[in-house]
Amino acid sequence: MLQKTPQKTPQKTPPSPPVTDLAIPHAEGVSDDEFRAAMSRLAAGVVLVTAHDPDDGPRGEDVGMTATAFLSVSLDPPLVLVSLRNGSRMDDLLDEVPVWAVSVLGEGQRQVAGRFAMKGRVSDRLLFADLPYTRGEVSGAPLLGGALTTLECRTENRVVAGDHTLVIGRVLSVGLPAPDGEPLTYFRGRYRRLG
Repeated sequence: MLQKTPQKTPQKTPPSPPVTDLAIPHAEGVSDDEFRAAMSRLAAGVVLVTAHDPDDGPRGEDVGMTATAFLSVSLDPPLVLVSLRNGSRMDDLLDEVPVWAVSVLGEGQRQVAGRFAMKGRVSDRLLFADLPYTRGEVSGAPLLGGALTTLECRTENRVVAGDHTLVIGRVLSVGLPAPDGEPLTYFRGRYRRLG
């Protein structure tokens, strides 16, 4: 005797939410604007990442970039991580130069943070011109005077993650130019002070 196979009821696909030009969702459903707004609620410290490009001109050139995606990774060995936009000058330079530095900025260094966050600049030479800094003995990179702390690092690993590269560096030296200062933080799209 033949048995009848039960007929499946066609299921309706729920209607897609309206899409605007300002918030086009990714395939997973979160738009750039939504993600940016969510992450802006996470307070972050502000650092200046620096390196020396020996191939730029007769004496080379110092390069700097403001970053808020910087964190400690490991105590043994001492490792830190900085996130760099793929194809940025700093990303390209750290792909070639194995040593670099970080200056953790204090609340009085907002102008420094803003200066090195500018897009489309041709040269960093003028950006360093009036800043007090010493040159790192290990990296040759500028270590900013008045920073809460300075670190010199050697790249251990590079991991491409979406539109950024995560650069993991072993800390080779530490300095404390202004250890008692207050940190510069970044929250909801603005530089802020604690408290």
